[in-house]
Amino acid sequence: MGRIISVHSFRGGTGKSNTAANLAALYAMEGQRVGVVDTDIQSPGIHVIFGLKEEQTPLSLNDYLWGRCTIEQTAYDVSAALDGNCQGSIYLIPSRVNAADIARIIHDGYDIDLLSDGFRELIQALKLDILVIDTHPGLNEETLLSIALSNSLLVVMRPDFQDYQGTGLTVEVARELEVPRMVILINKAPSSFDLEQIRQNVSETYNCPVAGVIPHSDEMMGLASQGIFSVHYPDHPVVLEFKKVAKALRD
Repeated sequence: MGRIISVHSFRGGTGKSNTAANLAALYAMEGQRVGVVDTDIQSPGIHVIFGLKEEQTPLSLNDYLWGRCTIEQTAYDVSAALDGNCQGSIYLIPSRVNAADIARIIHDGYDIDLLSDGFRELIQALKLDILVIDTHPGLNEETLLSIALSNSLLVVMRPDFQDYQGTGLTVEVARELEVPRMVILINKAPSSFDLEQIRQNVSETYNCPVAGVIPHSDEMMGLASQGIFSVHYPDHPVVLEFKKVAKALRD
């Protein structure tokens, strides 16, 4: 059975989707078969990082949740986004980027149990070693389900006072749901900060391991989600932190 890893943040703007994409890419470059599900149905975007255009995705996670297709029919091989560095394979299950469809999913909802069934079906049908779930920020029904089904949870936060309270709530909920492994990633830390001190403070505050601390990166900002950072800058210090996080979630 493949390992399920959820990447979550309580607030938007933490770099959650970029983190999920980079972790998935690193696993695939190691030779793993990896799936990535965009469950941020209300504000999907991870497809942009993988260079997948809307016209290339006739079916999406929305279609599966509405009973129009099987979930494996919504999986697209995006291994080419790794520019020949993919020793394994990587499949993306995107959510629909259409205003009417987003409005419909918000208004009508869907059977939440389909998500858990879909995760299992994906792992079996695609023979996945790892399934990475890019969650919706905050704590809603599908996010709680994704966390509950996970073998590992990565909580992404910024060293910002607004993030501290939400991160604390997320950690508390994950403990209630008895997630087997949970670690924190501190992202977008100002270069003027003492990164080791931030790591220690956060670890002690939440009594939870901090797998990585990523400083603000001009190169990351310059890439502007038009590609996978680990592919474009394989030796960058940020990528070394991503690799530490990937190891902490998998081992």
